Amino acid sequence: MSAAATKSVKLLLADDNPLIRDLVSKSLEPFCEVMIAADGADALLKVIDEPPDVILCDYKMPGLDGRQLFEKLRGREATRHIPFLFMASRTDIEEKLRPLVDGVEDFISKPFLAKDLVRTAKKIVDRLHLEKLQKRASRPGVIQGRLEEMSMIDLLQSLEMGQKSCRLVVQKNGETGELYFAGGQCRDARIGKIVGDDAVYKVLLWTEGEFEIDFNAANASTNTTTTRSTTGLLMEAMRLMDEANRDAVPSN
Repeated sequence: MSAAATKSVKLLLADDNPLIRDLVSKSLEPFCEVMIAADGADALLKVIDEPPDVILCDYKMPGLDGRQLFEKLRGREATRHIPFLFMASRTDIEEKLRPLVDGVEDFISKPFLAKDLVRTAKKIVDRLHLEKLQKRASRPGVIQGRLEEMSMIDLLQSLEMGQKSCRLVVQKNGETGELYFAGGQCRDARIGKIVGDDAVYKVLLWTEGEFEIDFNAANASTNTTTTRSTTGLLMEAMRLMDEANRDAVPSN
């Protein structure tokens, strides 16, 4: 997804370690607007003053720790809906944070690689961006956009995470792909005479074009032509892309 498209999503990063703040903020800035808080108390004030769309928070911080920040914000009507991502040791996740199910999107185990943190956070950012597009839609229940702004991979991951039921129509150079989702799972896909998994793999290669998501047409197809889950389709498509790229590299 392009930076221009995702700046609509605002993420608050709360961590008392300046090195981690710098690493994480630089890693996430291409995908969303990043606000910085130096500790839990600073985060609490900033959230109350300017609520973000999502909070990425370290668990162990001096004074107000991550769990206390979460509980204080959950206790306020204006901030109780904000989704949380926690960074913590595996032990703290299992013993202190795992019971916090409602409102916690995911846990990031420390130590972590920046690319793994970005992958986890970006799924949430993509979904929130899609929800914002839905609220701004000119037609109720219909989202329109361009693949240059939100890629097919981003779209499928967002629909799966949000457990959405809809019809996704994608157009590129006169070709039209139709994908039908039920509870986030792609059940039916077709591009002309190509159907099922192969249609999904083909449309996932499209990097430009237009898309339309129609939540009113969720039951327009009763066919089941795909054989994998949405995640399975994405993983297989990426494997096929890697294979194709390897084949395209001439051997010495």
